[in-house]
Amino acid sequence: MDISAHRPLLQVSPEWPLSQLSGALQASLYEAGPALAFGLSDRSKVAAHIALVITTSGSTGSPKQVAISGSALLASARSANEYLGAKPGDRWSLLLPIEHIAAVNVLVRALELGGTAIDNREADSFKPAEFVSIVPTQLHRALNGDHPLLQHLQGAKAVLVGGAATNSELITTAALNGINVVTTYGMTEMCGGCIYNGEPLENTEFRILASGTIQLKGSSMAEGYLNASELWNSLTSDGWFTTSDLGEIVDGKLVVLGRNDDQIISGGIKISISAIEKVARSCSPNQEFVAFALPDLEWGQRLALASDREISIAEINSAIRSKFGGYAVPKEFHVVDPLPVKGIGKPDRARLIELFSVPDSDGSHE
Repeated sequence: MDISAHRPLLQVSPEWPLSQLSGALQASLYEAGPALAFGLSDRSKVAAHIALVITTSGSTGSPKQVAISGSALLASARSANEYLGAKPGDRWSLLLPIEHIAAVNVLVRALELGGTAIDNREADSFKPAEFVSIVPTQLHRALNGDHPLLQHLQGAKAVLVGGAATNSELITTAALNGINVVTTYGMTEMCGGCIYNGEPLENTEFRILASGTIQLKGSSMAEGYLNASELWNSLTSDGWFTTSDLGEIVDGKLVVLGRNDDQIISGGIKISISAIEKVARSCSPNQEFVAFALPDLEWGQRLALASDREISIAEINSAIRSKFGGYAVPKEFHVVDPLPVKGIGKPDRARLIELFSVPDSDGSHE
């Protein structure tokens, strides 16, 4: 990336008050101040048009420093506000960790409406707002005992839910409880969510390759990876970004089916972990489930299922066996409360594997 015309890159501190962060963000968007780094970066300067650098491990665990221009961030914020019918004076509620693109988007959308986001991250009582952005775990908690959060979401015009897959039962339950959920799909490389309720925002396109892989294109696309230009080049072509997700088009809308590395192989047979999770949730709609693979000398990999509460093992086994056959029935069940997550809500399967892998005699894990 050419930095012949450059500006400093300033590391954002999680200790900054929201007013300071919003001011620094506004300056970075219009090249009136330093660019901002959310997460660790090994750079001290970036090209002048870069407003943010967000370090994300994504799903591979390999850290990537995503460089995003001010114009991409503003395009994303404006298209989101337009889709939602937001107008000047409307308020955005911040409930997410600031180092993630979804939280940054809340701040930029608020700035575009002429205000500052309401910081409800550590609030004892939530201040009202017209729009909220959360992850599925937060929605689950609101519907399962967190009454202050539930009331906050019920009072909003729209609640964006993204960052991880949201099961249909959770959305249905939210609607029955008076929450207007808008599901979002996207990634840091596209300034976060760019598909709302299966529909692309303005100046965004999607298409499905023959392999089933989703590609995205639009004005909110990042400039690249500062530390992995070859990887970025391998994922982009003619303005299209190739995701790691599989999808299909149903009635003109994008339906995300899961990741293209979603499958495990147990005893030589492929099993989709997202499909297993979906069946488990259909049996217990108000419960969280994470399927994962553990190393196994006999099977190569053995399927395990974890939940945040006691599991109806017989019921789930019966449903999975009926749908996929006996080979897909989990060989282990675990209760982990809370379930480990990474980022802003993605299940941390690596942590579950670490917790439940059986040590070998030398103390290592299988």
